[in-house]
Amino acid sequence: MSVQEYLDKHMLSRKLEDAVNAAVRAKTPDPVLFISNHMKKSVQSVITKVKARQILDSRGIPTVEVDLHTNKGVFRASVPSGDSSGMYEAVELRDGDKGVYLGNGVAKAVKNINDKISEALVGMDPTLQSQIDQAMIDLDKTEKKGELGANAILAVSIAACKAGAAEKEVPLYRHIADLYGKVSPMLPVPAFTVISGGKHAGNNLAIQEIMILPTGANRFVEALQMGTETYHHLKAVITEKYGTHDCNVGESGGFAPNVSSFREALDLVKEAIRRAGYTDKIQIALDVAATNFCIGTRYDLDFKSPQKSGQNFLSAEDMGELYRELCNDFPIVSIEDPFDKEDWEHIKRFSSTGICQVVGDDLLMSNAKRIDRAILEYACNALLLKINQVGTVTEVIEVVKQAKEAHWGVVTSHRCGETIDSFIADLSVGLSVGQIKAGAPCRGERLEKYIQLLRIEEELGDQAVYCGVDWKQ
Repeated sequence: MSVQEYLDKHMLSRKLEDAVNAAVRAKTPDPVLFISNHMKKSVQSVITKVKARQILDSRGIPTVEVDLHTNKGVFRASVPSGDSSGMYEAVELRDGDKGVYLGNGVAKAVKNINDKISEALVGMDPTLQSQIDQAMIDLDKTEKKGELGANAILAVSIAACKAGAAEKEVPLYRHIADLYGKVSPMLPVPAFTVISGGKHAGNNLAIQEIMILPTGANRFVEALQMGTETYHHLKAVITEKYGTHDCNVGESGGFAPNVSSFREALDLVKEAIRRAGYTDKIQIALDVAATNFCIGTRYDLDFKSPQKSGQNFLSAEDMGELYRELCNDFPIVSIEDPFDKEDWEHIKRFSSTGICQVVGDDLLMSNAKRIDRAILEYACNALLLKINQVGTVTEVIEVVKQAKEAHWGVVTSHRCGETIDSFIADLSVGLSVGQIKAGAPCRGERLEKYIQLLRIEEELGDQAVYCGVDWKQ
């Protein structure tokens, strides 16, 4: 084949002429670079390869990382993992071989990506997120993604979302907003973990987390400063009262002083907020995770102290009264999972009081059917969104729509086993979610989410809007 025949076959003469004309119109000082980029843009992006590997999360437990290749670049994503999984959430595929990573390996999930998912997706347009996600759902053929593994499917889904944004030459949060339906991006209020308890720390505190929300900030950068300063004041308060040995941190970066009562822990946080000078600007949220210490119909507040267990049982009615007292004495505006995940009656009764935002985590497990029931029964008024419980970006968007149509708040959440992937930061902005729970303002895998929000706010400039007092939306 001659050069001219080759040019004619691929219509290169016309394409080169268009590129040169564009360079002339742009009066570019570097025509070769301009023409190269112009030609690259003229080629539609397609998925050319999907390669997965096993990595470790922040707890040293295996998880899945994916490199999704297109003819325009390589896009990487990794997925988080929780310390437990419920019967209503998407299935995380583990190997189960106790001789390798104590049974926690994800080699099967990795193999499913490299052998099955890659073959199904090669040639697809990365901007068509719903089609990519549906192709993986169809390939899996199970209700909860148990064949390929939700950890495999989600990693690919996130990587494809990043590739789609790159193809459109827009920031990831803009692409997600487009997928949702052109919402206006908004910076969420961060719920910083400052005290850890429950299954996330080795102290005697029954509740899982105490968080602070800088709702009085005007910008996200100010909210980060307020949260971080209060966090360091809290360290000083704990050191003064209990000594430096009680300043160890839990899995999410919150301090884990050896306190046993809700009130004792809240007194520490309240004093830290006062010392930081943010009494009127920072509010408090609780993640009770009550299912972890519910025995029958009663709640064992000493469940982490075997020598005491059984001496401090409270009924559901007693727990409700305790919450009312704490909300009266402290600036508590949100309580997550105040009762057992199947105790619909008491959570409905507590929600009806309107004392604070009531968030469903274990209650809902980001499951559309559970959310529907909660909406119909007025069981709670906010969703804790854990993307690995859902399994694809498309389904995550649908779940958020479901919650927002019910006028619920939405809290995008990290997991205890995190990676340095900051996807949930862009997701929160793109979906205009009012709150993000990503741990303490320390530990790299937690900070990466907050730092990405800083970058987004900087990029948006004068158009940046921080939820602040409108955090419940």
